[in-house]
Amino acid sequence: MRFLRSLTVLLLVLGWSIARAEEKPPKTDTSRGDRMIAEYFRVETAKLSDACLADIRTLDDWKNRREEYRRQLLEMLGLDPLPSRSPLNPVVTGKVEHDEFTVENLHFQSRPGLYVTGNLFLPRKAEGRLPAILYVCGHAGVKKDGISYGNKAFYQRHGEWFARNGYVCLVIDSLQLGEIEGIHHGTYRYGMWWWMNRGYSPAGVEAWNCVRALDYLQSRPEVDPERLGVTGRSGGGAYSWWIAAIDDRIKAAVPVAGITDLENHVVDGCVEGHCDCMFCVNTYRWDYPIVAALIAPRPLLIGNTDSDSIFPLDGVIRTFEKVRKIYRLYGAAEKVGVAITWGPHQDMQELQVPAMRWFNQHLQGSQRLVENAASNLLEPEQLRVFKELPADQVNTRIHESFVPRASNPPISADALAWADTVEFWRRSLDEKCFGAWPKTAEPLNPAPVCDATSQGVRLRAWDFTSQGPVRLRLYLANSEKLAKPDRVTLRVLDAKTWPEFLAAYRCAFENEFRGEIPADTSPAAWQEIQRQLENGTTALAYVAPRGIGPTAWDPSEKKQVQHQRRFYLLGQTLDSMRVWDVRRTVAAIREAAVCGEVPVTLQSREAMAGNCLYAALYERAIDALVLDQLPATHRNGPYYLNVERFLDMPQTLAMVALAMSPKSDVPLARPVTLLHANRSEWQYAEQAREKLGYPETQLQFPTGP
Repeated sequence: MRFLRSLTVLLLVLGWSIARAEEKPPKTDTSRGDRMIAEYFRVETAKLSDACLADIRTLDDWKNRREEYRRQLLEMLGLDPLPSRSPLNPVVTGKVEHDEFTVENLHFQSRPGLYVTGNLFLPRKAEGRLPAILYVCGHAGVKKDGISYGNKAFYQRHGEWFARNGYVCLVIDSLQLGEIEGIHHGTYRYGMWWWMNRGYSPAGVEAWNCVRALDYLQSRPEVDPERLGVTGRSGGGAYSWWIAAIDDRIKAAVPVAGITDLENHVVDGCVEGHCDCMFCVNTYRWDYPIVAALIAPRPLLIGNTDSDSIFPLDGVIRTFEKVRKIYRLYGAAEKVGVAITWGPHQDMQELQVPAMRWFNQHLQGSQRLVENAASNLLEPEQLRVFKELPADQVNTRIHESFVPRASNPPISADALAWADTVEFWRRSLDEKCFGAWPKTAEPLNPAPVCDATSQGVRLRAWDFTSQGPVRLRLYLANSEKLAKPDRVTLRVLDAKTWPEFLAAYRCAFENEFRGEIPADTSPAAWQEIQRQLENGTTALAYVAPRGIGPTAWDPSEKKQVQHQRRFYLLGQTLDSMRVWDVRRTVAAIREAAVCGEVPVTLQSREAMAGNCLYAALYERAIDALVLDQLPATHRNGPYYLNVERFLDMPQTLAMVALAMSPKSDVPLARPVTLLHANRSEWQYAEQAREKLGYPETQLQFPTGP
């Protein structure tokens, strides 16, 4: 029987894979940047996939890791430490009587002002305490005349069905599309990239609301507190994973169309169909089978259709196979299963029946057949909780406070106390923000691109490896009379300054930039470069980090947004990896350009200036910085995972400009010049400079043009 079941799954996956291959559009020519980023995402995803649970060989291996994995998941959900369990303050606002069940319309507060609206379905006839199901809704809001009745009104049939079959069922709204309409689409739609800085995902809110929903269910006299299950589909499938993984009170789980692996999300592009609630902040660079494995050895049934475009079957099966290995270590392989039926991403009845059978077996100890189908029996108005929304609600702005920002630590004149503070910041950055950087830098493998002289200036260029498939181009310009510079000024280009660089150098080096877009020229800018280099001993270097200039990818808004989200799923951000690019460029100046131990001054603007500031924390060769319009807070960029949980831009500026640490491998104080800066926004760094006794030259704020 087990062989036949495995064979059936294999044939389904094989047939789906063939159909999917036939549906793929023909390949079209893509730019260098598009090819590079596609290969980068493939390589990085494969690393995480290959490492996922690979070193778990025995049950002891797993048990020794399990609690740390759970702690990491709580942290990545913004729940470490767990919020206090404040009073739920539950209120039943209405009641609906049906021949087969009763519904209580209710709300509770998972934390003060964070309202959870729901419908509690109770059987009309019951003896003793009953098993209870927490049903978490996917994205299917119901609205009439501008009034939101919540996605619970759409998914009511599940609560009704469970109540008609001997269960208590609490159906709760999600933050988005609930009666009080919060936000799931911060990065997907609204450009709220600062969520990354905060270490915030609405997945954390949904997980916490589920924790408190279990608290509420256990408080009800009708509920057996030891027989709790969870299910939901789509977004509700994802929330089923979160709560079952972090809370052992869940005794059986049936997530439906709510999980697949990183390969589907990042490489195949499924991330483009999902909002932010589907993902935790992947600080520890997990693939999703680890989430599922945390449920073992409790009963787990994974539901999916065979043609789901945003939860493809191949990734679901890969996830299932990795999780089943953990169940086998427990000797509990029969407690994990997969239910597959035909169809797209829809709430299919063919998936509902296996879910009911699973709960019957594991929460009721019954193998009885399911005879009646789930169907909506009530009008949305009957399930409405609030006639007027509460004035003290924080649902619509919970993203501002759910994960708190770090407060400014006091500044001490004691150099050792300052060093301790800096060490804490550095350790936090290493582990929580830049943990995706390569542990060992690859060979640069520089390749000369050009060496030309024109109008008294020598221009050379090299391509070098920053990371895996990411090959960048370093340009170096100096007076043709100069054999070797005694200083290099590295200008790190962004999307605005790259075309300005082209326009200047194309005046004298048209052949070297043939085919580059735009094709403008700027004689005035070129004359200024000539003036700076004439008879000087300084060379000017230029680099465009990944995604800019020579490695620019699809400029459409959709791809720009979704590629940033792909980085995020890999435990990175685009900005954090651009910091790595700056670091590698400094190494390339010394190796590829044969400049030796030459000091480097960094110059850049806006968010890229912030990336340069962070690069200076790690590279001793950087001995000065000139930063134009540096953001005074990470809320305006650059964006790194979790950074605002520990510090903000003024603290980083203080670290760079002042002696950071007595450790020999950490760069010491470097002067920083801030152009076009509001000096009042940088008071923390200035006060630190004064208390620690550093001269004013360490932090300069020149005025004028």
